[in-house]
Formats: sequence, structure tokens, C-alpha cells
Amino acid sequence: MSVVAAVSRSSAYTFTKPNAGAITLVAGLGVEGDVHAGVTVKHRSRVRRDPAQPNLRQVHLMHAELHDELTEAGYPVSAGQLGENVTTRGIGLLGLPRGTRLHLGAAAVVEVTGLRNPCLQIDRFSPGMLKLVAGRGEDGSLILRAGIMAVVLTGGVVEPGDEIRAVLPAGSHEPLAVV
Repeated sequence: MSVVAAVSRSSAYTFTKPNAGAITLVAGLGVEGDVHAGVTVKHRSRVRRDPAQPNLRQVHLMHAELHDELTEAGYPVSAGQLGENVTTRGIGLLGLPRGTRLHLGAAAVVEVTGLRNPCLQIDRFSPGMLKLVAGRGEDGSLILRAGIMAVVLTGGVVEPGDEIRAVLPAGSHEPLAVV
């Protein structure tokens, strides 16, 4: 079974987000009380480029299995420390196609928009960690493992222990790209 392992939010621009007992997702906006919530983009580097662009990064989801792997490699990390809002366990987030709908708990639904583009803040958090979450495949292709981004379609409360159900989009599936 796929579950929500932890939920996190921050009202300020901080790299890490403190864990919470629950978060409320608001349709079309994101995580209530989180600095990245909004109709238009809120990530500072993207705001500098075009503050009117739509916010396709309302909710950041990351798999707890990545935390486990990083910890085993000597980079101890736990839920929320890499800036995610929803930490999952038991679902292959990185393999989901664009447009997948994730039902989180009893009511909330988010739609997957793309991959998180890991940045140098990861190395500021823990020097050397960036190379473990962003790299190149044998064919030279870029491999990004720092989670996925989504928009909120249906609001609701999300808590640790909530079940996650994925509904793949109809038709052909488009692989995730950076948003």
C-alpha cells in the first residue's frame, strides 16, 4: 500500500520545511500556509524570470525511499528537510506519467505536472548530496530524483498514514520533465 509518510510546510522561504500533523491542500493554490502556494509561480528564481507564469509547483512530493538511500550513503536526511510538502512511501513517484492524479487521503487530489529540478541548495544543506539526486545516465540523459511537483485539483486535509491512490491519465503517457 502507498501511504503519506509525513507532511510539511513553511510560511517562509526556507530550504527545509517543518513537519506538521496535517496540511490542508487548497484547490488551484497548493498547501495552505506554505510560501509556495498560489495561482502564479512562487519559487524565487522563477518569479525573477516571469512572475505571471502559472504555478505548476504548488505541491512538492518526495519518496521516503530516497531519504533511506541518502542516509545509507552517509547523508542523513528526513521528511521535509529537502523542501517537500508530502513525503510518500510505497509509490514510484519518478515513474509516474505527467497528468497522473494522486488521491491523498479521503478527499485531496493533486495532478502531477513534472519533476523537481534539484538546485545547489541541496549541496548547501549537505555538501556532495546533489550528485546523488541529479546525474547522468549511461546514455548521457539527465536523471533527476529529487521528487515531483503537482497542482491541487481537489482540496482536503492530508495526514501521515493517509493512503495514496494513483490514477494514470487516459491515452498515451508523457514522461515527466522539469517544471
